[in-house]
Amino acid sequence: MPERYVGQSVPRVDARAKVTGEALYPGDFSMPGMLHAKILFAGRPHARILNIDTSEAEKVPGVVAIFTAKDVPVNEYGLQTPDQPVLCGPGSAKEGADVVRFVGDQVALIVAETEEAAALARNLVRVDYEDLPVITDPFEAMKPDAYPIHPPRSPNPIHPELQTEGNWLSHHQIRKGDVEAAWAQCDVIVEADYHTPSQEHAYLQPEAGLAYIDEEGRVTVVVAGQWTWEDQRQIAHALDIPPEQVRVIYPAIGGAFGGREDMSVQIVLALAAWKLRRPVKIVWTREESIIGHAKRHPVWAHCKWGATREGKVLAAEVRVVADGGAYCYTTNKVMGNLTVTCTGPYEIPNVKVDVDAYYTNNPPSGAFRGFGAPQGIFLAEMQMNKLAEALGMDPVELRVRNLLREGSLTAMGTPLPGGVGLLEVVERCAETAGWVRTEQGWRRPPKAPEGPGPLRRGIGFAVGLKNVGFSFGYQENCWAKIELRGAAEIEEAVVYIGSAEVGQGAHTVICQMAAEALGVPLDRVRLVPSDTVTSPGSSGSASASRTTFMAGNALRGAARAALEKWRAEERPAVAEYTYLAPKTTPFEPETGHGVPNFAYGYVAQAVEVAVDTETGQIRVRRVVSADDVGRAVNPQMVQGQVEGAVVQALGWATMERFVVEGGRVLTDRLSTYLIPTALDVPERVEALIVEHPDPRGPWGARGVGEMPFIPVAPALLAAVRDATGIWFSDFPLTAERVWRGLKEHSGR
Repeated sequence: MPERYVGQSVPRVDARAKVTGEALYPGDFSMPGMLHAKILFAGRPHARILNIDTSEAEKVPGVVAIFTAKDVPVNEYGLQTPDQPVLCGPGSAKEGADVVRFVGDQVALIVAETEEAAALARNLVRVDYEDLPVITDPFEAMKPDAYPIHPPRSPNPIHPELQTEGNWLSHHQIRKGDVEAAWAQCDVIVEADYHTPSQEHAYLQPEAGLAYIDEEGRVTVVVAGQWTWEDQRQIAHALDIPPEQVRVIYPAIGGAFGGREDMSVQIVLALAAWKLRRPVKIVWTREESIIGHAKRHPVWAHCKWGATREGKVLAAEVRVVADGGAYCYTTNKVMGNLTVTCTGPYEIPNVKVDVDAYYTNNPPSGAFRGFGAPQGIFLAEMQMNKLAEALGMDPVELRVRNLLREGSLTAMGTPLPGGVGLLEVVERCAETAGWVRTEQGWRRPPKAPEGPGPLRRGIGFAVGLKNVGFSFGYQENCWAKIELRGAAEIEEAVVYIGSAEVGQGAHTVICQMAAEALGVPLDRVRLVPSDTVTSPGSSGSASASRTTFMAGNALRGAARAALEKWRAEERPAVAEYTYLAPKTTPFEPETGHGVPNFAYGYVAQAVEVAVDTETGQIRVRRVVSADDVGRAVNPQMVQGQVEGAVVQALGWATMERFVVEGGRVLTDRLSTYLIPTALDVPERVEALIVEHPDPRGPWGARGVGEMPFIPVAPALLAAVRDATGIWFSDFPLTAERVWRGLKEHSGR
């Protein structure tokens, strides 16, 4: 049967509701008898709470309740390990819950008849603090005599790698070949230090939600998140009630980018509704949002790479230290992905990698688009561009000589899964950007003569890879149910699946894949998503570029079973299916060897810039991004993902400065934390869709959400080097930083 919907740019199923304003986001919901809540944040980076006095706050007219640590049945939560109190303060059984560890820790929840009353009462809560030593530098945190930010940790049966001492949060390492012996065989060795900064998600919709008791007596939370079942689990744990007594619903979600993987308002909303038996609503301000949720991990690295004069990379040594912030969140997994990617998409026979993360009193670091790969690939691609320069070799040619191919061994000692599209994305990107393939190899496009003015032009190249799906031994899975209704023919196909729509177009491609698998018109597919009641089986998180891959395989299984029942004249025909992805393995502790992932996405990018040597201003003229998506289910949405990722990555690389001093956030609003606007978008973003089918993906598809973000920063810095002759080792490359670099370079 010819494919009818997979591969077609059909309109988004949520487009009309979003552009007309009909779509309801968490902050849009209201109910009769609804109360309003405000949170008292710690406002200081490290202190012990000695006492909380709510007496004056309770006198404010309209105040219904004030909740503190003593009111939380199990005062802990966390995606990987429960190291964070729901509310900080004395009175709970959680050891260390009386300590605030960053400015965004939550101390009290004030609930009132009006938002104004709740805000007024919050200002009247008096907290007695005993300040503790503040550690904001991971290199200080790692010292043996550093003040311990957390109490000694008890065994964690789920993540034993988190059993650490002091402020040490996680460690990963790779040992392949003999790095020390390999240096003698290298004709060129490049050694450098790098720093990649933090980044704020800046999603359009700040944290908000509504909690109430539904008709079945369940605590129901309407909120924006990325994984309804994980929200449900953590809420139930904190309230000490069975998970089936908690219902989580995701309405329209105004962006996520990983920032909604961790809890924000979910537990405190559920607590208030559960205690008061009335609906409770909360909406964070932008300042509360910036202070209250995790950021991209800042990392510091020392890299030493060596190659032969023929362009064969023989050895790579990488040492990384990361700031995990006040709580674990997903640091151990992010650092795992950084470990996988910091030697790039190359076959290198000798590798030594050490990646450590430490607790500090900065805001927690967590998931952000790319999940460790942007930092890891930055290190690898900076080294590759410097090696190419040292060898007098074209940067594309050097990459082609070292790329992983089918059967090549990664740094983990095992080959990539089938369907490796690295060579194809590199060649497509290079050709489109102006590189020429000669008998001697690839040659970069010739530079146009520079004019008399201050503008200098340059071009840079970078390559990346990123896992699709969860990693390191987790049994990746996705549940879906299909109900076929009608008499002689299928008149309606109802699809139940929990996958979150965070703006990436997931619900549209789910409908497309369901229609394709069932052979029914698209307008007969009705989607019932993102509700733990209607989707009791987990479909996993909207993260790891996994939704298309995992949901598509689950839908195909459910469709086959439902059609079989339909053909047997069962009406309605109902079937559910849980897709289990191929197994992965954790890192072997000593060598790092193993099979960390079952699928990868691949990307190559070229960035063209014009640098004003008088002001330091960078103008990105053109970005070419070749992304291997396996199969584009909806090509127009793939293009949108590429364009959005490129602009977001350029923000990280050129302007976004998340400033924390002494643990206090100085850029807590969008007037001080600058993100790209329409005027900062490159003159041209060319999305080249490469379709190298993934043998395990549905219709050959693999994820694309994170890939086009990953190589932007190193490609940009290579372009600036080409334009100015300066290698910058950290960013963002604000005009001031570039200007100062130009002055230092010229000796003026």
